[in-house]
Amino acid sequence: MKIIVTGSLGNTAKPLAQQLIAEGHDITVISSSETKKNEIESLGAKAAIGSITDVNFLIKAFEGADAVFAMTPPIIGETNIVENTRNAGKNYAEAIAKTGVKRLVMLSSVGADSPVENGPIKGLHHIEKLYNELESTSVTLLRAGYFYINFFNDIPLIKNAGIIGGNYPENIDIPLVHPTDIAKAAAEELVKNTAGKNIRYVVSDSRPPADFAKVLGTAVGNPELPWVEFTDEQSFEGMVQAGLPHEMAELYVEMGKGMRTGVVQKDFIEQGSPVNGSVSLEDFAREFAHKF
Repeated sequence: MKIIVTGSLGNTAKPLAQQLIAEGHDITVISSSETKKNEIESLGAKAAIGSITDVNFLIKAFEGADAVFAMTPPIIGETNIVENTRNAGKNYAEAIAKTGVKRLVMLSSVGADSPVENGPIKGLHHIEKLYNELESTSVTLLRAGYFYINFFNDIPLIKNAGIIGGNYPENIDIPLVHPTDIAKAAAEELVKNTAGKNIRYVVSDSRPPADFAKVLGTAVGNPELPWVEFTDEQSFEGMVQAGLPHEMAELYVEMGKGMRTGVVQKDFIEQGSPVNGSVSLEDFAREFAHKF
């Protein structure tokens, strides 16, 4: 099959491209960075260098493709983040409609069923609706859990303050995912002869924050590492002090609030909390310790 992979050579796109190439598919990787061209080609893929904000570039890249893996960067710019995310999805949808691509697999998120109280995930909610309106394309929405690799952002807090935390309590289950598990699921879905519009949850483990502290703390030699529940205000101030732009920090605070109230996990739980990935929190802890 001729398959387009968006997301350059990121944490999900690179292992996905590698798997599809190993299976013998004709892969084109879209990247905004000219410096990635040689690396993409060295994998055995074609490189399409351009911006996902450019619909004409996407139309040219999608021409003749059997399937597209569509992901939008989690944060596009420092302002109008949700709107920018939604606009990237609009561009993908327009290019798919104009080129007649028959199969679309989207990287979405747990919580994308909700139009409110989910922070940056809100942009993905709007994109899911756009893709569900594509008339002649079969669509699978991969709703992924909270990325394990986001815990790398907590390393300075652990080192400097001896704590880990967020604006949600230690006793609620949070769906987690490893990028390699997303890549495996995406590779399966892209080659499926599936009709209609479908949702697949991609979750590697589902654990309470108390376990985040215990398992990750133990991995770095601090088994008593506490999970601290911050107020929304403390969480916001901490992120801004760490250098995050205000709008981004506000969205992350809102997402944490959505985890606290259960809005983000609601549909995942209603679907039976399916955990189908292979990388457990304990597996990831070894990766975390290496990074630490």
